[in-house]
Amino acid sequence: MTREQKFMAEAITLSQNGIRNNDGGPFGCVIVKGEEIIGRGNNRVTSTNDPTAHAEVVAIRDACKNIDSFQLEDCEIYTSCEPCPMCLGAIYWANPKVIYYANTRTDAANIGFSDAMIYDEINKTLTDRIIPIKAIMRDEALEVFKEWQNKEDKIVY
Repeated sequence: MTREQKFMAEAITLSQNGIRNNDGGPFGCVIVKGEEIIGRGNNRVTSTNDPTAHAEVVAIRDACKNIDSFQLEDCEIYTSCEPCPMCLGAIYWANPKVIYYANTRTDAANIGFSDAMIYDEINKTLTDRIIPIKAIMRDEALEVFKEWQNKEDKIVY
């Protein structure tokens, strides 16, 4: 078994344990730095009533807490399924060096976890999306952006 297979096996085990414990859907994820797993997560959407509690997001939160950082530079993500759009966004914000996945988005869709609607929505204009998106109070919100821009002690990320 290769190093990568060993870490992916752990992600798959987390996905299996999660469904056996009724935590949520069949998804698991580990985050590795060097040779150490620094973050673990399995889907916990239904057990926590949190639609963002996907395995990757749970693992990112765990890893960042464990290394006391909001960045996962030099880390690897092993996820039992190709990341959904939300998780992919979270992964990109965390800035790891590589993502490994096992099941594909098609495999997930075949068991009832389809992200096709979200992928379709991303490519639409704001006015053509299923859920209306309406801009209000931009001038007031821009004042906060200006304050951030001028803040001397901000932590840039």
